[in-house]
Amino acid sequence: MSVHDELATVQRCLDDLVRSVGRLEKQLGGGGLEIRRVRSDTTHLRESLALLRETAVSAAGPAQRPDLVTISDAPYDPSLWVDTDDEGLGARDRHAP
Repeated sequence: MSVHDELATVQRCLDDLVRSVGRLEKQLGGGGLEIRRVRSDTTHLRESLALLRETAVSAAGPAQRPDLVTISDAPYDPSLWVDTDDEGLGARDRHAP
C-alpha cells in the first residue's frame, strides 16, 4: 500500500474511534475524568495524524516527471545490425530444423 492509502486507512479507523468514544461518552456521562481523558486522547490523535499527513505530503513533494528522451527519426547505421539475428527467424546462414 502507498503512504496515501495507509493514511486514509488510519483516518477511517480514527473516525470510527471518535464515533465509538462519543457513544460511550453518552452512555457513561461526559463528566468523568476517565472519559474526558479518552476524549482528549482521541483529539490528540486526530491532531497528530493531521501533522503526519502534512509531513508525508511535503516529504513526497510534487510528482517528479522523468526527463524525456528524444529519439531521432534519422535511419540507423546499417553496420550496427550486421551480426544480429532477425528476431524469430534465426540466423541468416542457418536453416530451421
